[in-house]
Amino acid sequence: FVLSYFFVRGSTFEDRTLTSLHRCTTNVEAFFRFRNTEYKMLHSPTLLYSSESTPLVVLAAAQIGGVSLTTFPDKGISGDVEPTLLLEDGTKIAGTSSLLRFIARASANACGLYAGDIMSSTMVDFWIDQASAAVRGGSFQEICERVAAYLSSHTYLVGCTLTIADLAFFHQLLNSRQWEAIKTRPSLGHLLRWFNSCMMNGTLRDVATAHGASFFLTLKTLRFQGIIESCVSTSGGSFKINLDNATEGCVVTRFPPEPSGYLHIGHAKAALLNQYFARLYKGKLIIRFDDTNPSKERDEFVENILQDCETLGLKPDAVTYTSDSFSQILEMGSKLIREGNMYIDDTPLDLMRHERINRIESAARGNTVEDNLRLWGDMIAGNAKGLECAARFRMDMQSDNGSLRDPVAFRCNLSPHHRTGTTHKVYPTYDCACPFVDALEGVTHALRTSEYRDREDQYHWVQNMMGLRKVHIWDYSRLNFVYTTLSKRKLQWFVDHGYAESWNDPRFPTVQGLKRRGLQIEALKEFILMQGASRNVNLMEWEKLWTLNKRIIDPVCPRHTAVEDEGRVAVTLLNGPVNTESVSVPRNKKYPSAGTKVSSRMSRIWLDLADAELLEEGVEVTLMDWGNCIIKKIFKDGPSGATVSMEAELNLKGCVKSTKMKLTWLPNMNELVPLKLLDFDYLITKKKVEEEDNLADVVNKQSKVEIRAHGDADLGKLRKGDVLQLERKGYYVVDAGFEPGVQPMVLLCIPDGRTRSWGVSRNK
Repeated sequence: FVLSYFFVRGSTFEDRTLTSLHRCTTNVEAFFRFRNTEYKMLHSPTLLYSSESTPLVVLAAAQIGGVSLTTFPDKGISGDVEPTLLLEDGTKIAGTSSLLRFIARASANACGLYAGDIMSSTMVDFWIDQASAAVRGGSFQEICERVAAYLSSHTYLVGCTLTIADLAFFHQLLNSRQWEAIKTRPSLGHLLRWFNSCMMNGTLRDVATAHGASFFLTLKTLRFQGIIESCVSTSGGSFKINLDNATEGCVVTRFPPEPSGYLHIGHAKAALLNQYFARLYKGKLIIRFDDTNPSKERDEFVENILQDCETLGLKPDAVTYTSDSFSQILEMGSKLIREGNMYIDDTPLDLMRHERINRIESAARGNTVEDNLRLWGDMIAGNAKGLECAARFRMDMQSDNGSLRDPVAFRCNLSPHHRTGTTHKVYPTYDCACPFVDALEGVTHALRTSEYRDREDQYHWVQNMMGLRKVHIWDYSRLNFVYTTLSKRKLQWFVDHGYAESWNDPRFPTVQGLKRRGLQIEALKEFILMQGASRNVNLMEWEKLWTLNKRIIDPVCPRHTAVEDEGRVAVTLLNGPVNTESVSVPRNKKYPSAGTKVSSRMSRIWLDLADAELLEEGVEVTLMDWGNCIIKKIFKDGPSGATVSMEAELNLKGCVKSTKMKLTWLPNMNELVPLKLLDFDYLITKKKVEEEDNLADVVNKQSKVEIRAHGDADLGKLRKGDVLQLERKGYYVVDAGFEPGVQPMVLLCIPDGRTRSWGVSRNK
């Protein structure tokens, strides 16, 4: 099908490739005549290329395939000369396509660069030839449109993973000015989607960083800035921002989660943005645990946050803890008291809050330095008097900015700290510790959500009073979703009150919850990328994220069949097989690599009650993956009128296109796999949750639906985390595998981006 789908006019692929190869080889041979001695000293295969044009896809293929190369970028080679590989025996291989083929053959088969079976490998070669044919000229757009049409039902060019076919075509588009001019045309939408997906490939990005090529700043070699802009342009997000005083190689960003819960989708945006800018400027990324509240923090949360960061593809240059700097922060507190910039206040909390709102100075504001140091000692000791006190910055009680009205800097807490135990009795607030540790660790740019904008003056005041260098702040909009809270305090409430199983509950907006629900991390990253670094605040729908997810899973996931237990209807096929017939059918008709499954055909089968209720005697229907049958007799329950059984006759010569109903069915046999199908609604009934809302008033007490069913025998081969489609029911992810005699297989329904027909979302 694919081979007949394309036809390229003009010179053949071979003509074009050989002409390019001859021109490239001639240039490189001339170069070797001058530098032959230098290259003879190198024992491993040497990749020679122009320093103006890094062969990104070749280097990425080598990393994926585990092929060791010695790289030799040289300013003496023109940027339009193709890369060349020099082998130890003097053999030279020139041209990106030839190098990709060589590396794929030299790599381990498990890496999948050349796909798997012979047919797939042949298709890889075909697509590489297509890439070579996609040159500037009249046929370029035509080829792109045909590839786009092909990709409308495929995630990758061959198979379900990245191959050298993808790398070759990606390379061609990346270096084509014509692609830049036409890529936003509607007819090329699927090709642009695939192109953006390649752009976000972690190996490609890592290779670019390792070889000193910026994804976003090198125009000819890696035009990723334009790619990202095109990716986010349709959603209003943008990365067209400049960090103040950002110098390449000197930028340091930090992602500072508090270990009081798991990472949620809002944290994912913060984490990926910080990594984006750190890599954009060839700088450093720090993951710092803001562990300043021992009452809420646990090692469990630290471990799971690190796991979530790994899931998101974060590669920090350092992992630190605010608690590492506790002693220095306390010393700074003493210094601020001696300088008159901090005082100790024993005003009750409610009165302190009232005074701050009404701009009334606390009586303790007039304490002498000696009194403050004495009370500070009580706080450090954690004695009875110290527990009554809080240390406050002396800022401006008359300021229109409420965050500057002498905020609390330190408070006592006798709970054991998850790292330091009972060493400390007094802890800094986030607003005190963050600007201090940012400066201490060399952070140059602090990215914060716009809700902290009022605290920027406070942030800089702290650094100024402490005699620290200024850290630049960039704020961006936080993610807000309908019927969802991202407050860790409120999420903990759902766990504590039994409305959620844990922090990885599939109804939670946490990274682990979403992944457990069947969200592919690639979809999450693409969604975050589409938001950009915009400062616009809006309430987002979940459908957009799940639609992206469907686009990834639908082309490749296997298809299976299930019939619900309740009310299922037995059908006797009067002319059905006397003995059970086993037939091999594809698990995904559009994706052969998904393999096959066994379909057992027999004279007694099951239908879903909902389907059976729509049938009438004499109607011809299609049994999927079998053929047509004619309903002869329907038997109903007298009191209820519900269909309980029926008789039918096979009509396998009938035209399946002529029937209106295509029915899923299962053989009436003991080998069927028992299933527990779980579907979920929002945990909250209010579209936009406000800070003052009482969760008990807006909690959805019926957010989970369980249906018992049986599925085809091949379902038993699936394992936890596998994604599938139950035909005519939806997409599911395996939450627990089938254990005969112990537990049924548990499948969680994956949203597909469409409006739900039940629950809270039905009323949106």
